[in-house]
Amino acid sequence: MTPVLLMASAISGIGLMLVLIIRFKLQPVLTLLIVSIFVALLSGMPADKIVPAIEAGMGKTMGHIAIIIALGAMIGKIVEISGGAQVLARDLIGKFGDRRIPLALTLAGFLIGIPVFFEVGVIMVMPLLYGVSNVTKRSLMVFALPMCVAMLTVHSFLPPHPGPAAASVQIGADMGRILAFGVPITLLVCIVGYFISQHMTRRDFNYSADIRLAVSGCDDGGVPASLEASDEALPDAPAPEFWLIVGLILFPIVLIMCGTTVSIFLPQKSFYYAVTQFLSAPVTALLADTVLAGYCLGLRRGWSFEQVSSVIGSAVPGVAMVILIAGCGGIFGNILVQSGIGHVISDTLRNSGLPVLALAYILCLILRAVQGSTTVALVTTAGILAPLIATFHFGPNRLALLALAMGGGGLSASHVNDAGFWIFTKLTGIAVADGLKTWTVLTTILGFLGFLTTAAMWLFFS
Repeated sequence: MTPVLLMASAISGIGLMLVLIIRFKLQPVLTLLIVSIFVALLSGMPADKIVPAIEAGMGKTMGHIAIIIALGAMIGKIVEISGGAQVLARDLIGKFGDRRIPLALTLAGFLIGIPVFFEVGVIMVMPLLYGVSNVTKRSLMVFALPMCVAMLTVHSFLPPHPGPAAASVQIGADMGRILAFGVPITLLVCIVGYFISQHMTRRDFNYSADIRLAVSGCDDGGVPASLEASDEALPDAPAPEFWLIVGLILFPIVLIMCGTTVSIFLPQKSFYYAVTQFLSAPVTALLADTVLAGYCLGLRRGWSFEQVSSVIGSAVPGVAMVILIAGCGGIFGNILVQSGIGHVISDTLRNSGLPVLALAYILCLILRAVQGSTTVALVTTAGILAPLIATFHFGPNRLALLALAMGGGGLSASHVNDAGFWIFTKLTGIAVADGLKTWTVLTTILGFLGFLTTAAMWLFFS
C-alpha cells in the first residue's frame, strides 16, 4: 500500500477513536481495540496477522506495566486507608504555618500524588480542604487549586502512574532516569503552579451551596464515607507518623534512582551490577515498598494479616480498567508498527522540520485536548512516535526526556471532556466557566512549562 493510503488509514483511525470517545462515550478499552482492528484492515494488513499483533502488543505492554501499576495502587490504598494522606497534609500545614498553608498543601499534593491516583487523591483531600477553608475563613479555591493541580502534574509525568509507565515502555525509556529527571521537574512545576494559582484565586468565586454533598457523604470529622466503609472493621490505632509516610512514598523512587546511578559505574557483567539491576527494578522496588507499607501501616498498628491483605487487594479492582487501557494503547502502537504506518508517520514527521521533542509534546497535547484522557493521549503518542524515535538511536537520557515531554502534553488542556475537570469543579463547587479560566488555563501553562524544562535539559544531555 502506498504511503499516502497508509497515512490516511492512521488519520481515519484516530478520527474514529475521537468520535467513539467524544460523541458516543464508548469505553476507551473497547475504543482502542476497535480502532486497532479498523486501522489494521484499512491499511491492508493480512487478516491472519491481526490477532497475533494484538496479542503481541498487549503482552509487551502489560508484561512491563501491569504489575507496576497494581503495586503502586496497593501502596496508595494502604496509605489512604491508614490516614497517611491526612497526616501528610496536616503536618505540613503545621510546619509551614498559617500564612503558607496553600504552599504546604501543594507539597502535600505532590507527595500524595506519587502513590495515589489523581481521582482518588482529590476525593481524599477534599474534606481536609473544606475544613481548612472554614477554619481560616479563606476561599476554598486558594487551597484546592494548587493542591489538586499538583496531584494531576504527578499523574501526568511520573511512573508508576499508567500513562507515563506505558509511554516509557513503548519508546524504551528507563523508568529510573524518568524519575531522576522527572521528580525535580515535577516539583518545580508544582511550585510554579502554587504561585500562579495564588494570583488566579485573588478574586471571589461563586460556590454552589451543596459542595459538601459532592463528596460522597462526610461525617462530622470530614471523613469520606467511602473510606469509612473500607476501614470500618479495622482496629483503632494512632495516626501514622509523618516521616514514616514520607519515607514509604520516597523509598521506591530513591531505590530505582540509586540503581540507575550506581549501575553506570559498574561493569555490566559483574555480580554487583546484576544485583543492583534486580534491587532497583521498578517491580522489585514497589514490591518491597508494598510489603513495608503493609507492615508499618498495618501489622504494626494492630491490623491482622487478613485485614492488611484485604486492604491491599481492594486496590486492584479500581485500577484493572486503567491497566487494560494502557495495554490496549500498546496494541494500537503495535498495529501501527506491524502495518507499516508507523514508519510512514515517522518519515512524514521527520520531514516536518519540527524537533522530535516538540513533536512529542504537541501530538500528546492535541490528543489530550480532543479526547480528554491523559493515559490515552500518552500511550497513543508513544505508539505513533516510537518508530520515529527508534531511528534516532537516542541514549537513555534523551529517551527519558522524550517521555517527560509527552507528560507535558498530557498535563495540558484539561477541560470539559476530561473526567478530572468535572471531579475538580463539582467537588469545589465552582462554575464551569470558572473552571475553564483557572483549572484549564493552569494545567496548560504548567504542561508547557514542563515541556520547556525538558527542552532546556535536552541541550545538556545526550
